[in-house]
Amino acid sequence: MTADRTATLTFERNVAAPLATLWQAWTSPAARAVWASPSPTVTVEFLEADCRVGGREVSLCKVAGQPDIRVEGGWLELQPGQVSVNYEVVSCEGLIQSAALVTARFAEAGAGSTLALTIQLSSLAEDMEQGYRQGFGAGLANLAGVAERTMVLERVIKAPVSVVWGAWMNPETLPKWWGPDGFSCKTSRIDLREGGEWVFDMIAADGTVFPNHHRYGRVIPEARIDYALHWGENGPKHADAWANFAEVDGVTKVTLGMVFQTPKEFEDARGFGAVELGLQTLGKLARFVGAD
Repeated sequence: MTADRTATLTFERNVAAPLATLWQAWTSPAARAVWASPSPTVTVEFLEADCRVGGREVSLCKVAGQPDIRVEGGWLELQPGQVSVNYEVVSCEGLIQSAALVTARFAEAGAGSTLALTIQLSSLAEDMEQGYRQGFGAGLANLAGVAERTMVLERVIKAPVSVVWGAWMNPETLPKWWGPDGFSCKTSRIDLREGGEWVFDMIAADGTVFPNHHRYGRVIPEARIDYALHWGENGPKHADAWANFAEVDGVTKVTLGMVFQTPKEFEDARGFGAVELGLQTLGKLARFVGAD
């Protein structure tokens, strides 16, 4: 007789980050790529990542000397700050190992937030339940750490997405508004396509120069930009970032997120006013498109 290989797994995690930040860390592909690996010996490569209802996510889990594990899934429900539902199918060398339905529920908890996860698992291979327990347990611990060093900024701009996107993803216009009040940009080179980069200096009103290097990952037109922030050309990375664009009734909600490399870099950034300076940057974007 074949053993019953179905299981319902539950996890709960308290996170010392605001609910909106935890939601972004859970759903934003740039953040998911940071916390998805359950251990340093596992490399997770995302081949597709579209976190919208109906969007697909495909990744490869790589361990030296072992066949790649392919995880293919899709988002079925997304209620920001409340609940997400997605499915995933795990396969190895073309053979399906398991299928699962993943429901995540979110709630505020004092100054922080909570995540309650339910996984309905159906296995076609042995030991998948234990693998899920270990993998998701480690992943959620990583998620908590990522959320606690993630900064999220939001701005509603009274203009259509096409206009806001056009101002952002145009090499002629982006340098004109990027940066806090009183700052200007001097570009060395700029290519805003997927796989492109922007090497530039941000120059403060007092003449102080801040070298920057943005490397662009996935670009979904009028929806999302993923990019990495470096201290100067080919310098050390200090954050994985993304910008999401959502239009409702003719206005655009821009969400800018950054996962800093370390808790200290997050605290340092917050200490020198990165939240306020970032909101100034989004304010300059609003003024540039004539929406402020």
